[in-house]
Amino acid sequence: MSIVLVLSLLAQTAPPLPTDLVDIVDEAARERGDLTPVLVLGTSHLSSLPDDFPVERFDPLLDRLEQWAPEAIAVEGIDGPQCDYLREYDPGTADSYCPDPSPARTALGLSGAEAAAEAWALLARPATQRSLTERRRLVALLLAMGEPESALVQWLRLPVESRAAGADLSEELVAYLAKYQTRQNENVIIAVELAVRLGLDRVDRVDDQSSGSAIADRDAYAKEIRAIWTNTPTDVRIAEYEEWEAALIDGSLPMLEWYRRYNAPASLALAMKGDFGAAAAARTPTDAGQSYLAYWETRNLRMVSNIRQVVGANTRTLAIVGASHKPYYDRYLGMMSNIELADTLAVLNGD
Repeated sequence: MSIVLVLSLLAQTAPPLPTDLVDIVDEAARERGDLTPVLVLGTSHLSSLPDDFPVERFDPLLDRLEQWAPEAIAVEGIDGPQCDYLREYDPGTADSYCPDPSPARTALGLSGAEAAAEAWALLARPATQRSLTERRRLVALLLAMGEPESALVQWLRLPVESRAAGADLSEELVAYLAKYQTRQNENVIIAVELAVRLGLDRVDRVDDQSSGSAIADRDAYAKEIRAIWTNTPTDVRIAEYEEWEAALIDGSLPMLEWYRRYNAPASLALAMKGDFGAAAAARTPTDAGQSYLAYWETRNLRMVSNIRQVVGANTRTLAIVGASHKPYYDRYLGMMSNIELADTLAVLNGD
């Protein structure tokens, strides 16, 4: 029998190829089993809450997340290397989104890259094998990297009597940590506290602000975007958020219920319709809606690629992000072959 005939017969008996060839990889991952769970928690940015809002009211949420037991926590913050890039090429964005690592770098006499190399070497060893001196140095190294949440995690995991300034940690750096701990921010109130509870070494910053579009006429762009966002779904969403926040503050709305509402499909759909859906459908003189959508989708793709790197081979991961990102996170993470999205509402309900 000729080789041509053999190949022809094999082609006739082989199952048809899927339309999406990556389905081959998905099927292989399903056959292997043990898909990696990723939980996406949409949140309000907690800076909108009063400065005196009692953080202990977050304990029921932290309890549920602790029960889910993530092995890594990803937050909406820009990592040190990208912040260094932004300081060079987009200082305005850097000023808005990046912590200042210069005091720690000056104190250590290290660049960000040098601090990172030393920090990764320490983090590669089990925490039980790090001396107290190394643990304190790790705090300073993480600050020099531009990773204040991770530095705070290491600081809070030190024995209470060791949380004081010294030759290795200056008064300035200790004061910075104390101030950072009081930030009304989900990265601190939820992510850092949960990492300390779980004994994790760090919190992963996965935001990306390098995807801004080059806008020729920013005044026209801003005017068109405001007009695009003037619609009923946006009005309803803002009214809901204001009502929920008022009820949370006065104590009539429990914290877990607040998060259930933010993560409910009906609420998330309002953001998709009134914000990004409205931008996708809009026709304006400068096509501001298309520029905005390009920025938004690119940013979310890059954020999710950073999360995929955090997940790595098999790291159970919690991603905490502004609620409007959640549907995009869910879509893009759901495309990954060996990731299984956790049911956020089921986790919040304790199911």
